[in-house]
Amino acid sequence: MNDIRNRTGECIRVSVPGRICLHGEHQDFLGLSVIAMAIDLYFVIKAWPRDDNRFVIHMPDLGQVDEFVPSKPLEYRHGRDYLPAGVNTLKRRGVFFDRGYDFLFTSNIPVNSGVSSSSAMCVGWAKTLLALAGDPAADDAADVAQIAHQTEVLEFHEPGGTMDHYTTSLGGLIYIDCLTPVEVELHPIDTELTGMVLGNTLEKKDTKGTLRSSRQSVEAGIAEMKKRIPGFSLKTTPTERILAELPNLPSDLAAKLRCNVINRDLCQEARRMLESGRIDQRRFGEMLDQHHAQLRDALGISTPKLERLIQGSKAAGALGGKLNGSGGGGTMIAYAPGREAEVAAAIDALGGKGYVVRKSRGAIIEFKAT
Repeated sequence: MNDIRNRTGECIRVSVPGRICLHGEHQDFLGLSVIAMAIDLYFVIKAWPRDDNRFVIHMPDLGQVDEFVPSKPLEYRHGRDYLPAGVNTLKRRGVFFDRGYDFLFTSNIPVNSGVSSSSAMCVGWAKTLLALAGDPAADDAADVAQIAHQTEVLEFHEPGGTMDHYTTSLGGLIYIDCLTPVEVELHPIDTELTGMVLGNTLEKKDTKGTLRSSRQSVEAGIAEMKKRIPGFSLKTTPTERILAELPNLPSDLAAKLRCNVINRDLCQEARRMLESGRIDQRRFGEMLDQHHAQLRDALGISTPKLERLIQGSKAAGALGGKLNGSGGGGTMIAYAPGREAEVAAAIDALGGKGYVVRKSRGAIIEFKAT
């Protein structure tokens, strides 16, 4: 694997950013909205032709090599077997592969930490394979995102939504209106948002279990509300009407619904502020704090170390912060305009890993041999 890291003359090179979620955490799979931003940490795929029909995927960051023949029927060897899943997804679209390649996967996106490393890989895998096959869909960022979502989520009946795939594929700062778990309206926000710091707790998390538990609890609360409010919609029913009915629900379901209504409204306030181009820095920090409080107290998905990193960031000058991703470990973000370096250093001093991050472009084909 060390040899292929130094290999030159690749026939294609694709890079895909990671992402942070500013607002709407745990809400895309409920049909609500999110605001996410691609960041300047990248998953990179390079490829070289082989003399046979095998795909050989070198993953030196993980100390792994995978290989299979893409033209053969591919069965999944374990859950989240994303590489053959991506091939199967494309084969159902009529994309086929009759030659082999060596692939090199490298990344500086923290793994299993809420920064969409797996989604970036699936987006990059789809874009790379489409480009190698000469399929014009390789240049359609939304189509690539849909293929990656099929590969990562639908293929394995997982509970996640589409935020990660659209954000890493399209890039930038984006408001995503999640109409259904697979249908979205995309609204890029042309505002420069600076001052963001990512903090990795270095704690592993159970993304699948955390998302499933959150989704099941909220869906049970929605079912109860539909019995009590004609035409109830978590997306459109007014906040006052929902809050008035919550005392009549079991306390655990009421807490989950209240959390999602508060975070729903915070997301809309943040959208209005960001789209105006006039960012009230203190209020923006407060909104991150308020979003995090709901995730921590109602969903119970924070950890002591996440709390230490968030509080340490604020002590170092951040105006607010929240956990990032599914929670239960992984990463947090802090909003610290003008104090980014100090906050990253404070995260490091508390046993985490701090990154000053900036808004990034989306997935691109950096090079393709003609």
